[in-house]
Amino acid sequence: MRRAVLACCTATALAGAGGLWWLLAGDAMPAGTAAALPTAQGTGQAQAGLRTARAPQALAARPSAPGAAGSDPLLTPGLRDAIEALLHDAGDASDPEALKQRLEALAGQHFAPELTTRALALARRYVDYRVALGKLSAPADPLDPHALRQALEQRQKLRLQHFDGDEYEALFGQQQLLDQALLARLEIERNPALNAEDKRKALAEAESQLPAPLRAQRSESLAHVGAAQQTAAFNAQGADDATRFAQRSAAYGAEAAERLARLDREERDWNARLDQYQQARSAGQNATHLDQLRQTLFTPEEQLRLEGALAARTTPAAR
Repeated sequence: MRRAVLACCTATALAGAGGLWWLLAGDAMPAGTAAALPTAQGTGQAQAGLRTARAPQALAARPSAPGAAGSDPLLTPGLRDAIEALLHDAGDASDPEALKQRLEALAGQHFAPELTTRALALARRYVDYRVALGKLSAPADPLDPHALRQALEQRQKLRLQHFDGDEYEALFGQQQLLDQALLARLEIERNPALNAEDKRKALAEAESQLPAPLRAQRSESLAHVGAAQQTAAFNAQGADDATRFAQRSAAYGAEAAERLARLDREERDWNARLDQYQQARSAGQNATHLDQLRQTLFTPEEQLRLEGALAARTTPAAR
């Protein structure tokens, strides 16, 4: 458990302040990648019910996953890790097009020669997907199963706009199963119509539907949720840093508690800068002044997700 939470802390720190929603939804990404930084934003609200998330029609219509049997050496379950490693090596870039140009010189270092051309084209679309992802609005409560369901469905639609069914399966197929398990668990735990025994049975049934190789990954996702729920409770209570550290240390260990404390500081700093910029814009500052302030307060990568972060604030509970 402690190692899983530590992994959560590390991934969230890499993704940047405010990245918890996309971490829970499987879109954490290495730091230093311009297209990765829209990780803070997600989406809206959906139907209630004790059911798993629906698979995209493009996937459901296919009898088997491509690449799983080695039919395509590029479309394998490790494809997304390889693309993210490529983007990480590309480093910081001022805009997505600049990032794409860097990928051309690096693709050969991450993919076999016969796969480089296809992999590069796919990585370019992956950059576009990450930018589009940053334009989605975050749900007011990323741990609300109803809001989370619609958010995941909107993200699925976005993915299918950029990738065909085979590519989707290779890039996101395993994460889709984990998303379904996480959503099912949240729906069960928050269903007031179920008593404790009903919830226990429903959770066991949901667990049994997940393939055995992914159960360890699911347990890490639950650790992420536990840490997120604890942080949300701390924020609601106005808990001080000492209280947070003590309780986190008891639950996850001192090292994880230190990393979570750093995330708290990063989140406060991010929101303070958002406050300053939002106040200037609300005060009717001219475009030149706002541009100068934006350049001063935010890195080029942070500017890619600035509008999405401000849009999320239109919902009072978004912060």
